[in-house]
Amino acid sequence: MVSRFSRLLAEVESCALCSEHLPLGPRPVVQMHPEARILIAGQAPGKRVHDTGVPFNDPSGDRLRDWMGISKDVFYDAKQIALLPMGFCYPGTGKSGDLPPRRECALRWREQLLAELPNIELTLVLGKYAQNYHFGKTNLSLTTLVSEWKNHWPEKVPLPHPSPRNNIWLKKNPWFEKELIPRLQTRVDEVLSKSEN
Repeated sequence: MVSRFSRLLAEVESCALCSEHLPLGPRPVVQMHPEARILIAGQAPGKRVHDTGVPFNDPSGDRLRDWMGISKDVFYDAKQIALLPMGFCYPGTGKSGDLPPRRECALRWREQLLAELPNIELTLVLGKYAQNYHFGKTNLSLTTLVSEWKNHWPEKVPLPHPSPRNNIWLKKNPWFEKELIPRLQTRVDEVLSKSEN
């Protein structure tokens, strides 16, 4: 008998809701399992992710795994880590990088999918679109929101997107890698160690 979760995931993986707006066509990229304890709420897949079908299969993913202090094997284990971007398909490129995630995706799928993740203890929220959803729309700058990370600890952590485009931000905010990242790695280890028991 096919579970409700399996049916829902199959629907997501075959979704073509906004195909007319996608330059490379639909290719939803998500990773999740009801046992997952960590949720990574991102933006939308980039072109390399679209081409491979593997989430965070790029320099952003390398940096994110470094921030978390975990291996690729752990990162790509759906029973430990859920990867649920705001938009599941590559939205195309604009003047200053990739376009924002398509709004239809979160409206159609997000609440249903989050309801299938009852064991999440830690949510890493990457970038402005995911932060608007998970923290509510705010006038806070990225720097202010991330610097106030203790307000949401230990359940949610706002992070800058790990893209190389944010290298300047990281240089201007050395406290991020000095103060927050070690605490984040400890928290990730703490949450994942429960999965092993």
